Amino acid sequence: MHFKKILILLFISISAFAQLEKPTTWKYKVLQDKVVVGDLVDVEFTATIQKDWYLYSSDFSPELGPTVTEFVFNKSKGFRAIGKIKPIHPKKKFDEVWGGDVTYFKETGKFVQKVMILEENPTISGKIIYQTCTDIDGKCVPGNEVFNIKTSTVLANKIEQSSDTLNSDTLTNQKEESAIELNEKEPTKTITKEPMKEAQSLWQFLLIAFGAGLASIFMPCIYPIMPMTVSFFTKQANGKSKAIFYGISIMAIFGVMGLITMAFGAPFLNFLSTHWLPNLIFFVIFILFGVSLLGAFEIVLPHETVNKIDRLSDKGGLIGIFFMALTLVVVSFSCTVPFVGSLLIAAAQGEVKRPIYGMLAFGLPFALVFSGLAMFPQMLKNLPKSGGWLNELKAVFGFLEFALALKFLSNIDLAYHWNLIHRNVFLVIWIVIAVIIGIYILGFIRLSKDDKIEKRGALRIFFSVIFLGLAAYMLPGVTGKSLSLLSGILPPMPISTQSTTTSELPTDKMRALPHELFGFYDFDDAQVYAKEINKPILIDFTGYACANCRKMEENVWSKPEVLKRLKEDFVIASLYVDDKKELPKEKQYTSSYDNELKTTVGDKNMDLEITKYNNNAQPYYIIVHPNGEKLLEPLGYSSEADFIKFLDKGKAGFK
Repeated sequence: MHFKKILILLFISISAFAQLEKPTTWKYKVLQDKVVVGDLVDVEFTATIQKDWYLYSSDFSPELGPTVTEFVFNKSKGFRAIGKIKPIHPKKKFDEVWGGDVTYFKETGKFVQKVMILEENPTISGKIIYQTCTDIDGKCVPGNEVFNIKTSTVLANKIEQSSDTLNSDTLTNQKEESAIELNEKEPTKTITKEPMKEAQSLWQFLLIAFGAGLASIFMPCIYPIMPMTVSFFTKQANGKSKAIFYGISIMAIFGVMGLITMAFGAPFLNFLSTHWLPNLIFFVIFILFGVSLLGAFEIVLPHETVNKIDRLSDKGGLIGIFFMALTLVVVSFSCTVPFVGSLLIAAAQGEVKRPIYGMLAFGLPFALVFSGLAMFPQMLKNLPKSGGWLNELKAVFGFLEFALALKFLSNIDLAYHWNLIHRNVFLVIWIVIAVIIGIYILGFIRLSKDDKIEKRGALRIFFSVIFLGLAAYMLPGVTGKSLSLLSGILPPMPISTQSTTTSELPTDKMRALPHELFGFYDFDDAQVYAKEINKPILIDFTGYACANCRKMEENVWSKPEVLKRLKEDFVIASLYVDDKKELPKEKQYTSSYDNELKTTVGDKNMDLEITKYNNNAQPYYIIVHPNGEKLLEPLGYSSEADFIKFLDKGKAGFK
């Protein structure tokens, strides 16, 4: 019996040792033979991978799930890594387990990193974090490889030190591109630029910017400008040329936005989209356009002023068109994707070239789409028999202007907590306007310039049904039903009285959120509470006038799987960047970012988002440890599936 037990224990021991697998081994070297201080060298990392195993590459999103190969270089005065690691020809496939495209290597994998040599004979050191897997039995083996690469430098021959020679301190204080460009000025250096690679990188950046702009057109805050654009250009002569000027103005204003931010700081545009004064101005503009479209008066600029500003313009049309473009850009800023915020912050920090190019690329889809909308009325005018029906079209747009103007008043009401235009009031006004439009299209309501309706054709009935159907769709919303198609445009769902009971709040430093959730007003208070109960913090940078924040709360947070995680796994810090509540005098401070005094809760929250997380767009979600350490990359506006993955990964990182 004892002999059998010994054999069993021996077998278990052998099995245990057999499980310690290392399917990937690494070799690394500097590719250049002769290295001079100041050179930019290539460090090559070669992975040898066992048969039937594969190594994940470094060039896909870590949010997908598997461990992306990561190269972490130690900080040193002797060298500096320049740019990102480059995998050499990895394979690509769609992984059904992770639900996305991954890149990987089989048998052999190679990576190359650019490194600047700053001192004599440095040791390039760091570690490689990676994961190797096999489909044979489904195993995955994580790896952590420490590397130390000794580099020998040689003295450059016939070096004449000039006043513009760079020392190591100068190099370490430059940005990556600047360091390379300055280094080229030295005749003794061996590096050469790769213009094709840089150009390709810039084009990729511009394509991303263009795609972000294209996606932003479908955001809720863009909708009000569309009918306004069409209605404005129904009154313009030379419609095509003015529509082109409209598009050029849009792009020019987007480009100038980066320069404005350098002068006034990134919070300036948030001020424009949330402060009462700009919103009130936009409200008045929409009302005036609506009244004008209904035939009450014509909007004409004074000829003397117009001739002084633009003598070549046709009755001052270009001035009004430029102002229309400015309205579009400023209003759209309140819910465009975080890409814009990142560019503007980069501009404020001195990076001029890429932010301006990026903003121009971002504005191009707006210019194309809205120029097309501006040309649309001209095409209508060119159609035969454009009689009284064109007046009816303008009148419908006039009624729509009244409905959309209400959104700007609602922004003011939400930001200043007046609670005068709550959701039901908003819905009732929209329902009444939708019914009026439906009845008007059918001919039961007539304006002074309208023709009498003798026959109600199929097209007239079709459009009438659309507006009456919209009114019917909105009607249950008055009773508290969620209206997903309008979420983000309507004011937020009223929070139930049960969840707002003070006695049910864990602490008086929390606010009631939708779906019976609770969130802290202040991040510092959230940290204290999270340490007490040992949970990670979900920072929710949001805004009262943020359309996409409301869409996330109504369409994503409300889902059972998301709601369960939010209630059980996280402490929520709900930080409104447009909260106008004044900070106590002792908590007001001057920001290190823009040297401005922060006097309101919103100012403080916006400053926290910019200075600590380098972002100024909302919604923006960050999961942190109670000690403030970020557990994974933040997330913006997203789908239910992506948000669940984000929460799960944050929880796993905390554990």
